[in-house]
Amino acid sequence: MPELPEVETVRRGLADRFVGRRIVNVWVGRERSVRRTSREELTARLSGATPVAAQRRGKYLLCPLDTGDVLMIHLRMSGQVLIDAVDTTRPLHTHVVLDIGNREELRFVDPRTFGEVVAYDPREAQRVVPDVVALGLDPLVDELTIADVRSMLRSTRRGMKALLLDQHLIAGIGNIYGDEILHRAGISPLRPANRVTGAKVARLRDAVVSVLADAVAMGGSSLGDAQYVDVSGEGGSFQENHRVYGRAGERCITCGRGVVTSAVVAGRTTSWCRVCQR
Repeated sequence: MPELPEVETVRRGLADRFVGRRIVNVWVGRERSVRRTSREELTARLSGATPVAAQRRGKYLLCPLDTGDVLMIHLRMSGQVLIDAVDTTRPLHTHVVLDIGNREELRFVDPRTFGEVVAYDPREAQRVVPDVVALGLDPLVDELTIADVRSMLRSTRRGMKALLLDQHLIAGIGNIYGDEILHRAGISPLRPANRVTGAKVARLRDAVVSVLADAVAMGGSSLGDAQYVDVSGEGGSFQENHRVYGRAGERCITCGRGVVTSAVVAGRTTSWCRVCQR
């Protein structure tokens, strides 16, 4: 579930509490979580290394190390990155642990084991993390412009929801923020992308940036499953501002006239108001 705002919140936590701290020891419990390489390679590349920055590209966390390698963490559906004292009980499904000194450790927790932790030489990125290399523009890191959005819209006849979910075009948006962005922009998720023109292009660009920035400011969205939390184990609160996501069958709180519709669009359950989003 974690999308760009949730991953950005975790990145900020890593910048505050992980960067600059030497990795003293590495423990891997579930090898599936380090499947891009191996338990042995992750341990060898991380042991004794110090992260010098915490970066993000779309939904991927990237921490350059003082050795020249990069640590990549992808949360996917249920992953969490927690930093806690070594003498506290590790959560169930803790699969990777980095001892970062001062009696604290970074824990990668992932009940569904879809997430990943990998350390690699950036010169080998195309081989080890080709999905990171293939990512499109990041709406916040790359300062998305109206010209960027216009170019994306012209590139496909697919519906707008499908375009926003395409990580090769625009990185980091998933189901939650796809719905919220289209609602704020007043665009139907069914509308063919190449038919969004004129003032709607600028409105879409502004909605992408503003929805994501607002969500980051509120620490992301924590849903009922409580799977997303920041590095301190705290949830976000942007779910309180959701206008359509998760509100199927309810009166639209934006216009007060429409009822939020839900249907499978681009393979995902999608919610929108037919009055606000024509």
